[in-house]
Amino acid sequence: MIPIKPPSGAKSKRKRVGRGPGSGLGKTCGRGQNGQKSRSGSKSRAWFEGGQMPLERRVPKRGMKRGKKSVMMHHFRTSYQLVNLKQLGRYGDSQVVDPALLKRDGLIKRLNLPVKILGDGQVEKALTIRAQVFSRSAKAKIEASGGKAEVI
Repeated sequence: MIPIKPPSGAKSKRKRVGRGPGSGLGKTCGRGQNGQKSRSGSKSRAWFEGGQMPLERRVPKRGMKRGKKSVMMHHFRTSYQLVNLKQLGRYGDSQVVDPALLKRDGLIKRLNLPVKILGDGQVEKALTIRAQVFSRSAKAKIEASGGKAEVI
């Protein structure tokens, strides 16, 4: 049996610095003589421009662009609590399923966030489901089983 090993040239030896002049990386260890980067603990941020006014501050900012993919998109995002139809199989026939009931049973965590019902799974019972949003497939499956999908 042939042992599995990486192809030749794929793995290179670790650079051992400060091991004398014969190593090629003795004395200054490849950092050069003087300067900020030669010092221990030297770090400069990727956006730092040496004290020059940074690009981010030189370019004017104008309002909050909702339609474009901007940095501010998280301000306008709606977060839904997702519930699949297969999770609603525990409820009895002609029962009204609303966010309060889902919270009580641990299917959602918060009442102040909207609930979205997704169509994964089947619903055999005629349930009246109240939620903020329904996917098309979920609404079709609920109505096919004789239930109602009520938007609140």
